[in-house]
Amino acid sequence: MSLIDLLRIPVWTGFAAVLLFIIMLLDSLFTRYSDFQEMKSGNVAVTTRFVMKLLAQAFILFQSITKSSLMWEAFLITIVSFVVLLIMESLFRFILDKSIGLRLDQGIREGKIAYALLAGSVHIAGALIIGAI
Repeated sequence: MSLIDLLRIPVWTGFAAVLLFIIMLLDSLFTRYSDFQEMKSGNVAVTTRFVMKLLAQAFILFQSITKSSLMWEAFLITIVSFVVLLIMESLFRFILDKSIGLRLDQGIREGKIAYALLAGSVHIAGALIIGAI
């Protein structure tokens, strides 16, 4: 392992950490409640969903970094994947709401863990699908 390889570790790790933080912050803007406020007040359902989304986004970021040799490529792949995952989640929420009246955001905000697990699993499944591409 060369010195350049060793120097890449903190640079890519820092890049990934900042990008992951920004993505999760942006993602929290698309919920119908404040993720951070709900987590501060002890809402385990919101925290469960947030952790599952964090893992899904980290997996997407992992895939984009392993498939890219340049940071801007990893950044672009991650951003496009983030948008695709948001669209996927929105469609899933819409279909559940219109077909069976299941309102995921409302249930999660009310602290229903089952709703959080369902919503979080959509993110993980989406990340696995996106990561395979």
